[in-house]
Amino acid sequence: MDFSLGQLRQDLQGLTPEEHGFTYLDLDRSPTASGRLDGWVLSAKDLADVKGMRTTLGHIDRAYTATATDPFLAQLESEGAVIIGKSAAPELGLMVDTEPIGLPHPDNPLWPGRTPGGSSGGAAVQVARGLLRAAHAGDGGGSIRVPAAACGVVGFKPGGDSLAVDGFITRTVADAAFLHDIHPLVPRARIGVLTEPLFIDTRVDPVMLEAVREAEKRLRARGFDVVHIGKYPQANTTFESFRHIFTSHLANLDEAEGYVDWIRALGRRVSPKQLALAKKHGTALQEILTLQWRVDAIVSPMLAFDPPRHGTFRALPHEKNFEEQTRWSPWGSLFNVAHLPAISVPWALDNHQPVGLQLGAITLSEPELLGLATVLHP
Repeated sequence: MDFSLGQLRQDLQGLTPEEHGFTYLDLDRSPTASGRLDGWVLSAKDLADVKGMRTTLGHIDRAYTATATDPFLAQLESEGAVIIGKSAAPELGLMVDTEPIGLPHPDNPLWPGRTPGGSSGGAAVQVARGLLRAAHAGDGGGSIRVPAAACGVVGFKPGGDSLAVDGFITRTVADAAFLHDIHPLVPRARIGVLTEPLFIDTRVDPVMLEAVREAEKRLRARGFDVVHIGKYPQANTTFESFRHIFTSHLANLDEAEGYVDWIRALGRRVSPKQLALAKKHGTALQEILTLQWRVDAIVSPMLAFDPPRHGTFRALPHEKNFEEQTRWSPWGSLFNVAHLPAISVPWALDNHQPVGLQLGAITLSEPELLGLATVLHP
């Protein structure tokens, strides 16, 4: 496919903001440097700054023009990439859908009328629609992997050293590896199959279970040792730790209303001791999982059911909203708390749109996890 700026200009003709997922566009930008990313045209998630571009943080009243570029994006530009716009995100990236306040809500190309997921929903729409080869994204609880799964593309979350990390939504595993300058290596590994929801009781749609069964067959055929695993005893502590770390980032936010204000209020109730214990649990989590599951990686659904219609989450009271978001993706935040890499890859099914399969590392390195992902998404 042609992912040049000229082709993008043609592809955007006639598309609405709901269809293309951009909140800002500058198709006249040119490279500021040359390097290994020459020719790559990217968007930046609208929670991150690009000098001279408007950042909205997912709310029209929070909008400002950036005077500097975030370091992660500046590094991409220094290697030759061109960042031509911003992709839609929910307010402050706090939702698993993408419905920014006062701005267009991007539509799912695979499921018209339904959410593309979030918080990197605009990025997933751009890649799934074929407008971009890759788009910058961020993941603090599934925000790369959820929209990738919902839109039938690839979303890789690196390990990192905090709850949230920068990454990309891409069309292939190979592109994700290239952008992160990782060389995939298919490992010898023991794979755990996990279909039991970890962090909340919810029904998992049979189509998701079918995809996992098919993936399990492929892994066995390739010689991997595959075993079935279940919820680990400390899962409730993990999710409590996630909530404490996730909400505490908003504790000092000056202005908030609605759902954001509710999250801020939760964060202000987190004591320093609770936050320290949450981070301590995260540090210990890889060892806990290794001893409990005795596998090198897990494969699970990324989502428990198909993308819901626009407005589904916001129609609920705040606590129910948070719970329903967790029901949609009851596995994703494990790898944020543990600072472990994870990836969602699309799995094709007969008579159904592709669904997302999550591969998460327990003992594997990032190159090994991406190598394993190529087995499921060559």
